[in-house]
Amino acid sequence: MAVSYEIIPEIGIVYVRYWGVAEFHDTIETFARFAQDPQFSPHLKHLVDLAGVVEYDRNYPELMKLQAGKVDTLSMGASPSYLIYYAPTRISQSMARMILKSWDGLSSIVGRMATDEGEALEMLGVPQRSFADLPMNRV
Repeated sequence: MAVSYEIIPEIGIVYVRYWGVAEFHDTIETFARFAQDPQFSPHLKHLVDLAGVVEYDRNYPELMKLQAGKVDTLSMGASPSYLIYYAPTRISQSMARMILKSWDGLSSIVGRMATDEGEALEMLGVPQRSFADLPMNRV
């Protein structure tokens, strides 16, 4: 599994981290678990860390099918869902651009890309300036 998530209710975000080769089946499985998580809320902002991605699935029609399945869950709240993609490398930026393109035209999803941690966290409106400062459950 090349993707994980952690809900951080204290600051109202879900931290999603990808590493290695990002494939659709991993995203589908992880998103299904997230949507059933007792701490799930449509009001959570999403911080998607793509820094560890070395390759990703480039099947755009498959991505559109995946996103169509996610949009109903993400747009359950009264306000838009915010998805910030942290993409500090060329490969992660390429992946982020592909994902952001798939959200074009949807008012219920606001997606942005950031190339440094402070910028990503500022976009989410949280006080921390690095991922290491997030109040996550460090095991």
